[in-house]
Amino acid sequence: MDLTYQLVKNDQQINSFIKTTEKYLEHLGFTDHGFRHLTIVADRSKKLARRIGLTPKEQELAAVAGYCHDLGNFMGREMHHYWSALIFFQIMQPRIKQTADLATIMQAIVNHDSNHLQTDNKIAAVLILADKSDVHRSRVRQKDLSKIKEDIHDRVNYAVTDNDLLVNKKAKEIILRLTIDTKEVEPINYFQIFIDRMTQCQQAAEVLGYKFILIINNFRF
Repeated sequence: MDLTYQLVKNDQQINSFIKTTEKYLEHLGFTDHGFRHLTIVADRSKKLARRIGLTPKEQELAAVAGYCHDLGNFMGREMHHYWSALIFFQIMQPRIKQTADLATIMQAIVNHDSNHLQTDNKIAAVLILADKSDVHRSRVRQKDLSKIKEDIHDRVNYAVTDNDLLVNKKAKEIILRLTIDTKEVEPINYFQIFIDRMTQCQQAAEVLGYKFILIINNFRF
């Protein structure tokens, strides 16, 4: 059996772990890490892989990594990338003969939360860019605006009203374009909490042979 996005998306065990993770992180007050986030990251990973010229198989593996990268969060945030990789392997290994594909996904999942990308795994690089670029007000669970303002992560996510990840193949640039409502936060607040994520995106883009560009309200960084 081939490892495909449709296979993991329809898997009851994987979806059950995602639901458990969603409930756990909601209890802790985190932004969305459930089906909304995972579907966006999977779709964005596949689209990015296609736009930079990866093979159809690599595009499929990128989507798989995107959908499964956070499923182990319910076992603890600090090591969730390891838990996610191990749970993914335990579920998929009995069905997937291509050990190399399983290893590629596991390595991508483990690296998605590392501050120092130490692999040339292109699936890992694509996943990092897709995951760390998902900043938007739709990730905010809290509906009380007064409470949103009390949490810097909620406040910054809520301020982002438009988000797009683009590829300029000619200039070899991967571009994250954001529109931020400056009535809610200033762009500097974005950097205050997401500087590590942007560094990860720079490293990931370099693995792919690209330069990472951030554009906020038409200002290029």
